[in-house]
Amino acid sequence: MLFLIFILSALPSCGKIGGVPVFDGADAYKYLVEQCEIGPRVPGSPEHAKVQRYIVDRLNEFGANVSLQPFDAVLTTGDTLHLVNIIGNYNLKAKKRILIGAHYDTRPRADRDPNPANRNKPIPGANDGASGVAVMLEMAKIFKEHKPPVGVDILFIDGEDYGVDGVPQDYILGSKYFASHLKGYKPFVVIILDMIGDADLSIGVEGLSSAASPRVCREILDIAKGLDIKSFTDKPTPSLIDDHLPFIQAGLNAVDLIDFDYPYWHTMQDTPDKCSPQSLEDVGNVVLHFIWSKR
Repeated sequence: MLFLIFILSALPSCGKIGGVPVFDGADAYKYLVEQCEIGPRVPGSPEHAKVQRYIVDRLNEFGANVSLQPFDAVLTTGDTLHLVNIIGNYNLKAKKRILIGAHYDTRPRADRDPNPANRNKPIPGANDGASGVAVMLEMAKIFKEHKPPVGVDILFIDGEDYGVDGVPQDYILGSKYFASHLKGYKPFVVIILDMIGDADLSIGVEGLSSAASPRVCREILDIAKGLDIKSFTDKPTPSLIDDHLPFIQAGLNAVDLIDFDYPYWHTMQDTPDKCSPQSLEDVGNVVLHFIWSKR
């Protein structure tokens, strides 16, 4: 990383390394903190509506073609959630397209918290929610200045984390809705970003991703190795029910970049101080290099 910083300082006017825009982890971290300052972003809450406005405002600021996909999701409990996926498009004329996604909602209960008194409180969601959104917003800012070589669609996914253990039907609601309403839209790959802000970041090869899209997993690992980013490893990790699954089931190449080994998962301790600008920068640079490798 010091080597990359040295090159960047020698070329301050271009904002690129090897023709690829440079990702700023410090700026991305600001977006993470700003989301957490809004409060827990639980569907149906005022904070949920506020973070929707926050994302749309940033996308408009960064020159995206913005659209909303509102939908209702009926839970196994019979309750109905009013949810909204948010989409930002870049390089609309390009036929070859990539979809980058992350959920922006946060869990309504800290059911993994060591303190039983906290287990019905909504989590802050710094890593589990805000980190993926922060990386996508920084990429949106970059796309305003540097047109990507392929079409890029960034999907802010709602309703990922509302369910309870043992009831998978009530999770990944936004990605299920989006993947079931593609209407001819067929990105050549889907990359999901989830829990990628951990200060002790280690992204292995998630099981479903490896089975469905081994070539994409290999490309991403090779890019990380070429950039000397050691937070990506070839260590296999368990298969997860996450936002990549509906896209795999829809027949698309989809991978999940996630560090599930996070001790603050679904607790009240999932706060910005557990996250790192460097982790966001590692992920952002790998994804940008993947996008620019398709030119």
